[in-house]
Amino acid sequence: METVAEALEGELSLAERAYRSIRDQLVMLEIRPGAPINEEQLAQSLGVGRTPVREALKRLQYERLIAAYPRRGTFATDVNITDLAHVSEVRLELEPLAAAQAARRATAADRAAMTGLVGELGKARGSAELMHLDLLVHRAVYAATHNPYLEDTLVRYDNLATRIWCLFLDRLDDMASHVEEHSPLIEAIVAGDADRAARLAREHVEGFERAIRAAI
Repeated sequence: METVAEALEGELSLAERAYRSIRDQLVMLEIRPGAPINEEQLAQSLGVGRTPVREALKRLQYERLIAAYPRRGTFATDVNITDLAHVSEVRLELEPLAAAQAARRATAADRAAMTGLVGELGKARGSAELMHLDLLVHRAVYAATHNPYLEDTLVRYDNLATRIWCLFLDRLDDMASHVEEHSPLIEAIVAGDADRAARLAREHVEGFERAIRAAI
């Protein structure tokens, strides 16, 4: 049976699919921090030409996931734990806003997509699958705000937060519980309860920062 993620992926253009695939490899640290980026190898692994890969890399440089150096090449950026406070500061303000707006603006299709993702959370096995679903849930909430500027901003910051999370994955005792916090958040959004959704979103970000600091 096709998952929600697979259905969404099937609707994307070739160039967008290449971008999202490389982006998520960087976010999930499948491409390790500091690793060189090879356009030809990426194109071959994704089964696409070099043009969509090149376009993706331009976007990823803007999003601070890769960095290009004259005469040295292009590399995945390092994960700097000192960025945690800066990233959390932004997310503490914008995540509750996004959750509240999603509760107010989500369409029937948005609600169905988010509910489907929550169902998949209960079936997830292993940390990698949980982390991927965590990303998808966050992105579904951001999309449900129907504010492209808010969505783009939060996707970028959530990507940076997830890289930090993945860096400490082996030191975190209860990652599943943190990811499962999405269930009541999505329930509040689907019910149209903006105040509760905002409160749960803020608590989720606060819990993330506490967990990382405890693992350092």
